[in-house]
Amino acid sequence: MRTLLRYLLDQRELRDHAAFLPYFRQAAVELAKFEQNPAIATLTPARATFEGWYYGTRRPQRESRRVLVRMLGHSIDQLWTEVPAGTVPAGSALLDTSCAEAQAGPGLSMHEMKRTGAMAARRAMDFALGTERNQVGNEALGFLQDEVARIVERYPRVPLAEVWEDLANAQEDTFRILEGGRARPSQLRDLNFMATVLSFLMAKGSHDVGEPKTALQQARVAAFCAKEAEHTGLIALVDGLKSLISYWAGRPEDALFYARQGATRTSSLRGTVSVWLPGLEARAAALLGDEQTVRAANQRSEVLREQVVGDDLDALGGLLTYPELKQLYYMVESEVLLGHGDSPLAARAEEAVRGYNDREQPHWAFGDLAGSQCNLALVRLRAGDLDGAATAIRPVLDLAPTLRNNGIVRSAERVRDALGTGSVHSAVLAGELRTEINMYEPARPALPR
Repeated sequence: MRTLLRYLLDQRELRDHAAFLPYFRQAAVELAKFEQNPAIATLTPARATFEGWYYGTRRPQRESRRVLVRMLGHSIDQLWTEVPAGTVPAGSALLDTSCAEAQAGPGLSMHEMKRTGAMAARRAMDFALGTERNQVGNEALGFLQDEVARIVERYPRVPLAEVWEDLANAQEDTFRILEGGRARPSQLRDLNFMATVLSFLMAKGSHDVGEPKTALQQARVAAFCAKEAEHTGLIALVDGLKSLISYWAGRPEDALFYARQGATRTSSLRGTVSVWLPGLEARAAALLGDEQTVRAANQRSEVLREQVVGDDLDALGGLLTYPELKQLYYMVESEVLLGHGDSPLAARAEEAVRGYNDREQPHWAFGDLAGSQCNLALVRLRAGDLDGAATAIRPVLDLAPTLRNNGIVRSAERVRDALGTGSVHSAVLAGELRTEINMYEPARPALPR
């Protein structure tokens, strides 16, 4: 039987015991540090043991199971799932196995072709940005605008590593033009608009890899550029980002302050940023246990939703817009954080998960899907439904390490903490889930190993 374990090892050219051992030992050292158990670092499977794993004739025991989970980013049950010969496993958990790219033709892989095409496009953009030494032409500006729109659309849908370099390059290009004094006065607003959006996404990326200080530095740059662009919606949007960063960094008072500060700027706005800010306020207040503020903020967001008229930020989409489905996800989370879990809330949590399970809808985001699934797991735990909670969080635990960003990891940890309380804490399944979540955070969140 060819298992997923064997498939992944074959893809990584680790089918030989000698090639496999260094990667296993590295994962063992990482796990030993995480669990503060030096004995794990000494694990070294014998050749016969490795061959038993590889051919599916035996399963690993105890600590070795957890090392394999950390090394390959899949649960033990997944790793021992059969992968019929001639087939490729489906699922987002395999997004980081680039060596499995299909061949595009003799001597040239699809991966190589895509890389060559991306390099050529980058060279063309560099040429366009540098040809007009005295001023920035409309073509060069158009290049940047197209690149910004592309990155905004892709950011919430793919692993961070797939957009990070392009994002950093685009920000550098925009800053270089602004600093070089080549832009005409009529172009400055557009350039500062793009600089704000790119700095906003750089801040979000730093947050995703668990660097809140760097994230806030980028957010401050975004705030400066938004003021230079004289764009009230962007200024409010950056306040919202500061609230989001503070919320996940465990600073609810700061998160509440930034959400309210942003809301003071939106009295004349009708874009969805005006709805996002009270949603952020509700989540921050929920962390503080302020139920009255949560209720008021959620009600305010519902009223503002009825008045929405899409603006230029909503037209760009991605993280710059706040669709109704995301509003539902935020509302459920604020109630969950207050400790609620009645059947009406469970129904809304299930609705959010169903909505985000549709990957074809334009506002789909893997982070929002994972957050909604964690919220559903928490609601079910409040009702004592351990099996239902395990079902809800299983897709989150099966995500590839490159998709496990800071927000997703923290959401999973909330479920872990809830598994240690109430009537379910002594159940075997609860203990197994807690152990799995303890190993869930990658060494570098949201990035390749």
